[in-house]
Amino acid sequence: MPEKKAHYRRPMKETDRTTVALRASVALIITAAAFLALAYAAGSAAYDWVKALHVIAIISWMAGMLYLPRLFVYHCEAEKGSRQSETFKVMEQRLLRVIINPAMILAWVAGLWLVWQGGWYNAGWFHAKLLAVLILSGIHGYLSAATRAFAEDRNAKSTRHWRILNEVPAVLMIVIVVLVIVKPF
Repeated sequence: MPEKKAHYRRPMKETDRTTVALRASVALIITAAAFLALAYAAGSAAYDWVKALHVIAIISWMAGMLYLPRLFVYHCEAEKGSRQSETFKVMEQRLLRVIINPAMILAWVAGLWLVWQGGWYNAGWFHAKLLAVLILSGIHGYLSAATRAFAEDRNAKSTRHWRILNEVPAVLMIVIVVLVIVKPF
């Protein structure tokens, strides 16, 4: 029986990465434009359509924010320069560029529109939510820097660090959901 070769996907070239990011950005812009056109056509129902876009963007953003640190845990365990390490680099960069970054931008844009249209900017619960979202955005920035460090084989953090950090977005998500749904103050 002939021996099977291990499947190995070549690392992406920078031009390939740019193409993927460009395609994702174009898709994001088309989706946002379609939602805004639909919201405009919906008239008084526009708020609900933009809220739906916001929820979709949040789900995508949180999925990525929960998965990326988990990839870092596994990446820490891979030997630098190995096929596995190179595969993790590609996965991390694609997740960040194609899902997490566009989803965060959409979430912020739709969220700010909802705050303005709903007049929520004076509500106490909104101020607390805004603080939690700013912290979440800061963690997003930290994970972006970590993705670059992993890509350059410069990660200095342990698997324990990434396991602990993996829980922070989940806790912030719970706080944000409770603030938005319950509006305790």
